[in-house]
Amino acid sequence: MSFRDHFSSHSSSYSEYRPGYPRELFSYLKGLAPEGKVVWDCGTGNGQAAVSLAEFFDKVIATDPSANQIANAEFHPRVEYRVAKAEESTLKNHEVDLITVAQAFHWFDFEPFFKEAQRVGRKNGILAIWGYRMHRISPEVDVLVDKLYEEIVGAYWPPERKYVEEEYKTISFPFKEVPTPTFSMKEEWTVDQVLGYLRTWSSVQKYIQKNESDPVILIESDLRSAWGEVNTRTVEWPLFFRIGRLPS
Repeated sequence: MSFRDHFSSHSSSYSEYRPGYPRELFSYLKGLAPEGKVVWDCGTGNGQAAVSLAEFFDKVIATDPSANQIANAEFHPRVEYRVAKAEESTLKNHEVDLITVAQAFHWFDFEPFFKEAQRVGRKNGILAIWGYRMHRISPEVDVLVDKLYEEIVGAYWPPERKYVEEEYKTISFPFKEVPTPTFSMKEEWTVDQVLGYLRTWSSVQKYIQKNESDPVILIESDLRSAWGEVNTRTVEWPLFFRIGRLPS
């Protein structure tokens, strides 16, 4: 199946406006593979998770099929970036102790990826897949963001988005699952940062391409009013997981 590229056209803004994962998540992942040294971060995008993983592991091989995303990825001496598909990683057999997929799994071809994970992962290694739910700020702001998501650009979401909405629960997972604590991403953002983030949505970009107009403008005035006089607000994205142990 050909690579479904929804982000290369705005990879620089994607890098600028994406929230950061909590450090506690990567500490937890290290605890699942305490002797592990090498990680494959698959679908790395701009390298956000890869750089955080490098704090806890000796080497991170970070792959993404988008050359533009890799070109905009953050440098780290222990992160090796490669342009490669999830199902054809270029990694060696049983090369890695941990495989991570951060908010990218829904773009993969699931069964070929699972086979590739078993090929490159060491025995009893860990596959950790996660994504995040809709962010929440305040009831007054959230209702406007939900209107953008559902009514204005709802028809422009790729069909794969349904897997995120279902928190990957409907996808058959062939590994023994590991219970996971609760984690969430939190940022202190201005209203302009939130608006910039909304414009990174793949559905918003598709709307712009098809209609030659920015759909975020349709809620921007009301959102600024709902934001109020405060400079920043806490923006929170709850995370969800499918984490499993590879066969021995």
